Amino acid sequence: MNTAFAKYHGTGNDFIMIDNRNLLLPRANTNVYASWCHRRFGIGADGVILIQNRPDCDFEMVYYNADGNEGSMCGNGGRCAVAFARQLGVFSGNTCRFVAADGLHEAAVDQQTGIVSLQMQPVKEIQLYHNDYVLNTGSPHYVKMVTDLNNIAVFEQGAQIRYSPYFKEQGINVNFVQPHAQGIAVATYERGVENETYSCGTGVVASAITYAMLQNRLGTVTVPVETKGGQLWVQLTNHHTHFTDIWLKGPATFVFNGTISTTLNLPANF
Repeated sequence: MNTAFAKYHGTGNDFIMIDNRNLLLPRANTNVYASWCHRRFGIGADGVILIQNRPDCDFEMVYYNADGNEGSMCGNGGRCAVAFARQLGVFSGNTCRFVAADGLHEAAVDQQTGIVSLQMQPVKEIQLYHNDYVLNTGSPHYVKMVTDLNNIAVFEQGAQIRYSPYFKEQGINVNFVQPHAQGIAVATYERGVENETYSCGTGVVASAITYAMLQNRLGTVTVPVETKGGQLWVQLTNHHTHFTDIWLKGPATFVFNGTISTTLNLPANF
């Protein structure tokens, strides 16, 4: 069977988008979704996203990591899902509501700029861990402030933290964050991809929240965030002990359409 797909990216964080409103693809399909994400034998992506019907809102987003396993919330993936669903005609106008792994989200599309704004779940606390910070923005994140991001070995150091005894079983995404005059720069090692990605939406949100806390910037704050794949913005309200009204903003870019077989010829050791 051949499956139609669209390729999108959010600041270099790329996804295979599938219209699965007819439920032709099963929810558990690990080997197929992993093979599609393979950058040599498949389409190549950081994840797969299925758009499905949902009676209580515009659609459901089901997200899979590059390893083919269903994942937690993906911020850039959510913004791409909104752009894709709008292109499909799933919702009319410039706003929508959808359900993801962590619950209900609202989103808006700016027709002039193409910027997609995604409301994230409130964050109740930030935990201190060995002079670094751990918080959940729909996915678990480790935030480490650094002074020279260009000299950080993101893959090696990120994997060391992700596979450390405390985090190994559940996994954690690892963000290295350097403040600068215009905001922050972020590089992220993502679990499930098990590599550095060009951008990570929930990681950008976690990094911006940690930065706002450390800067003691109370009230409504907008943090510009530079990733290796491009520019994002996080707007949030800092209540000192918790964070609400969190919006992740940035482009969601269409790349190409195509079809792919559900039975790829992969090497035996894939």
